[in-house]
Amino acid sequence: MASYDVTVRGAGIFGLSIAYEAAKRGAKVQVIETVAIGAGSSGGLVGALTPHVPDNWNEKKAFQLESLLMAQAFWDGVAREGGMATGYARLGRLQPIELSAGVELARARIAEATQNWGNHAVWDVRQATGAAWEPVSPSGYLVYDSLSARLHPRRAGAALAAAITALGGNIVFGNAEEQGQIIWATGLAGLADLGRDLGRPMGGGVKGQAALLAHDARALPQVYADNLHIVPHSDGTVAIGSTSENTWDYAAATDARLDVLITRARAIVPALAEATVIDAWAGVRPRAITRAPILGAWPNRAGHFVANGGFKIGFGMAPKIAQVMADLVLEGRDFIPPDFRI
Repeated sequence: MASYDVTVRGAGIFGLSIAYEAAKRGAKVQVIETVAIGAGSSGGLVGALTPHVPDNWNEKKAFQLESLLMAQAFWDGVAREGGMATGYARLGRLQPIELSAGVELARARIAEATQNWGNHAVWDVRQATGAAWEPVSPSGYLVYDSLSARLHPRRAGAALAAAITALGGNIVFGNAEEQGQIIWATGLAGLADLGRDLGRPMGGGVKGQAALLAHDARALPQVYADNLHIVPHSDGTVAIGSTSENTWDYAAATDARLDVLITRARAIVPALAEATVIDAWAGVRPRAITRAPILGAWPNRAGHFVANGGFKIGFGMAPKIAQVMADLVLEGRDFIPPDFRI
């Protein structure tokens, strides 16, 4: 029987990324998944890797910045090891400024970005030109940041699985014996299990719906407007999403709220007016009660660890989370930010 150093429960973005990082470091890894790669919220459509605004700097924003800056090398390595494309590209993001008063606030953030992002990326305020891909801007101005990137969530999950296998890891569907150190990256169910064990709520779920449109804008920046991500993918599609729903009847069902989302996206980016809807997705994303990822040793369970609560920022945080969790599990070095601890 094979003997594993690390068992990862869950083949979502956190579980796969940690397993990949551990396998890269020479650990013998198995991933146990009960349904399919990306069966939960990691199997969505959007794939926006975007930063928080660069002011009011804190540890969470610094961690996210490191992760976004690691992303190119991380995803290039995944593609190289497994021979599958992830759809990653750092092409930036455009955001319309709704009110004239917001222009000065956006300009003030230029200095904050220079201070906190250094020479790694820019935050800029530009006058709208009326180009077809630009979002409609009531103020006539747009924010552009060069830190934002995109990837294709489903392709990224498949690429991670291929890379883990190429590095000697094993992915098991169904159930298997846990061996070695055990990392629980089990999404919504995992938050509930952790809460029951600790006797206090650790988070819950927020439903999201998203759509995929047939429109080729693969070389253009993504758009964020009216709380909506509009993300061109490398395969000639554009993802839009997502809703944030705290109550629902059917977790995996799309409904009229997605139709509203599509209508809004067409109004924001006129180039999408005639684009055909070719796919849709609905699912529930795990949100920790702190709204930050939950990382670290599972209290009172020796050899068990938790990586959960990715919510909307899981793909962007994944490279750095994989690094700090591998540091902790394989080497006993704890670099997890205080706000992320259980």
